[in-house]
Formats: sequence, structure tokens, C-alpha cells
Amino acid sequence: MGSTAVVVGGGIGGLAAAIGLHRIGWEVTVVERAPVLNDAGAGISLAANGLRALDELGVGTAVRTASRGQYNGGTRIPDGGWLTRMDGAALEEAVGTPITGIPRSTLHRLLREALPAECLLIGSEAHEIRPDGPAPVRVTCGGTALDADLVVAADGTGSRVRSSLFPTHPGPVYSGSTVLRAITEQAVDLHTDFELTWGRGAEFGHIAFNDGRAEWHAVLTLPAGTRFADPLAELRRRFHTWHDPIPALLDATRPDAVLHHDVNELRTPLPAFVAGRIALLGDAAHAMTPNLGQGACQALEDAVTLAAALATEPTVEAALTRYDTDRRPRSQSVARAARQAGRMGHQLSNPLAVALRNTAMRLTPSRTAVHMILRHHAWTPPRLG
Repeated sequence: MGSTAVVVGGGIGGLAAAIGLHRIGWEVTVVERAPVLNDAGAGISLAANGLRALDELGVGTAVRTASRGQYNGGTRIPDGGWLTRMDGAALEEAVGTPITGIPRSTLHRLLREALPAECLLIGSEAHEIRPDGPAPVRVTCGGTALDADLVVAADGTGSRVRSSLFPTHPGPVYSGSTVLRAITEQAVDLHTDFELTWGRGAEFGHIAFNDGRAEWHAVLTLPAGTRFADPLAELRRRFHTWHDPIPALLDATRPDAVLHHDVNELRTPLPAFVAGRIALLGDAAHAMTPNLGQGACQALEDAVTLAAALATEPTVEAALTRYDTDRRPRSQSVARAARQAGRMGHQLSNPLAVALRNTAMRLTPSRTAVHMILRHHAWTPPRLG
């Protein structure tokens, strides 16, 4: 079996894949087109499956130390009433670890630090991937040619590699939602670790961090491409009557800290996650809506599964077949569930439908809610050694 890989994309999934390959003895180069890894981004929740994957990659302890467990909170309505309460202790007892919140920049830094610096080729874009040269795959980056036994395409929702491999696939589509998010500039007086609030056609949520700051996000049901001259002012206008601490979170945020992205997804599932010696991973393979908080966790599962297959199968081809067989059904199932959660959550706008959903959620026993979460969180990673 070969032992040289090129990972296209230096995000969470790409770095995790590189760590996994490095841990099984492969020589890895991560090609990232951004000229500077400036740790942009807001916050992220990591569920038990993502944390277990990080454990197998050898960075779980560091991530847990930098994270804040989500033990209390839940889902509310704009006047502050509770639909469901989070029982983080019960979830921790069931799966062995709580959901944790961490700034994306911190997670990204911890992943980078787990790799030798020479693995990272920053400010270089993979222009062409061809099955020729002295190795099975050649990646051309500007004037540099990298020969490899394997290419891992972790180049995101708009993956150029995926488009070249599956030219007839429709690619990502707009989910109907756009999200604005930021991390507060200073600590905020919060009484919960995590909250979601559902209004008609809108959602507001927060994740508390170790240092007292918080990540917040606002999801709006709007036409694709909608932008605001002053995003923070627009959010204050839309959410000023919603319960505390929503106004306080917005007031603790710098206007230039607000990020705004449309939520795109691969609504049409891919027929395969592999083609020849190329494997798709993370959003490039299964971009999903964020309603279950599983996008990064599924990418981390991909990374560990791929490395384990390469460590145990006799050939790269056999390993990629196993990777596709193991990952495609699960990740695509999670993507469907996330899409459905969005339709039953913030995207609901009909008053009667909202009232029925709210009543059903209030009547759902906590043990039933925990069981529903376990469908996605209770994943055991393959061993890397």
C-alpha cells in the first residue's frame, strides 16, 4: 500500500484527516489556498461522536480542556418560555461525555499544532488533480507538482474537486436559511451553557465559552444573497423584543465581528465518496444544514474512519471502498435528519404549525429527547492503534 497523501483544504475536516494519516505513518501535505490561517470563525458545539473521533486522533484531551461542557439550557420561544430543557448530565451518563462548546479558532489551532509545520502548504491552491506521474495521483499547485498515493478532498461545500469528479451532480443548493454569527467582545452574564430560541421563520442561539464570552447565531429565513448594510443593527431591530440574554449578547458584540453566510447543503446525495485514488471528506462529501450541530462531527468521523481503513486494508483501493461503505450511509442519514430538524424548527412560520410543534415538544419526556440525540451521538470510532 502507498504512504503519501495530499489533503486539499485546511479546515477542520482536512486537518483531522491529515492528523489521522500522519498517526498511521503516512507522509501528508495539506494544501490550503488561504494565504494566512487567521483562525476566522465563531463557535462550535462538539457532540460525543466528534469528541471520540478527536480522542482517537490524539487531541481530545486538549480540546476538552479548552471547551465548556453544555449541562444546562435548552430550547425556548421568544417570550422566554421553555419548550425543552437540556439535561447534560443525563446525556453525559448515556454517552460518556457532555456536548462541549469551543471557539472554532481554538479548535483549528489545536488541530494544526498536532501536525508538523512542514505538512502545511499555505497560500497554495490545487489547480489540477490528474492520475498520472510516478505516483497514482498528481496534484498541481501553481508551479509545484505533488505526487501522491491518495488525495483527500476536504475543500468544503463548494468543492471544486467534487465538481470535477461528479460533473452531472447538481452540487450545493440554498437551504432557505441565512446565518449571522459572532463571538462577544467581552464576558456576558449567562445562566445557561447553551440555548436555542425558535420564532416564526427565525432562530437565535448561544454557546457559552470558558472565558465568559459567548458565541451567538441568528438564523433567518430569507432569499439567498440577502445582505444588510449594518448587520448588527438589523439583528437588534429583529430581536429587541426577544427574551434575555439575546439583547445583551448583541450589545456585547463589535459590529465588525459579525459573520454572514447563506446555508448551502448537498440536498442530492452523492453516489460515492470516492473515485479512483481520491476520497471526498466533510462538507465536500455531505454538506448539511447546522440544525443538529453535526457538520464538523461528521467530518471528524470521516477522518478517523479513513485513516483506520488505510491502516488495516491491504490496498488503498480496498481502504477507500471500506471508507465509502462505512461513511456514506451514516453521514447522508444525518444530513437528512438535520434538514428535517430545520423544517420543524426555525423554518416553521404557520402559527398553527408552530403551536402544534411547541405543544408536542413540551409534552415530550426528557428520556425520549435524550434517546433521539443518541441516534447521532452514540458512535464508536475505529481504533488507530
